[in-house]
Amino acid sequence: MNPPVPPQRRRRPATRHQPPSPLAPAQGEAEGDGKIPERLYVVADSDGGDRAVLDLVTLIVACAEPPPSSTPEQTAVLRMCRSPLSVAELSAYLGLPFGVVTVLLTDMLAAGLVQARAPIVRQALPDRSLLEAVMHGLQRL
Repeated sequence: MNPPVPPQRRRRPATRHQPPSPLAPAQGEAEGDGKIPERLYVVADSDGGDRAVLDLVTLIVACAEPPPSSTPEQTAVLRMCRSPLSVAELSAYLGLPFGVVTVLLTDMLAAGLVQARAPIVRQALPDRSLLEAVMHGLQRL
């Protein structure tokens, strides 16, 4: 009895089809669908100078409507910041790292498109004895 013969692999015929470029949009996909991320240095488009001192809780408020020359990211920031938003929220909504958002906001602050405000901090609670005195005064009424 002869040993079993394993099946033979068949080679595919050679074709001259080139795979699509990884940077080109897939078939049926528009370029702006968000599938291909922008390079962060393109979004930040800065000369590498000083950055504004911003932390995650700094509130950003729009001062103007988006000018025609603004980038898509700047337009998005101006539309979102009609009411105050923190830098952390902007970073999350835009899907950009904090450092890139800081550079973007630095350019916008220099152009006068947005204002940076310190976060609203709750004041210290009043003294417990003062609260008790007010409570006793109200009970006597």
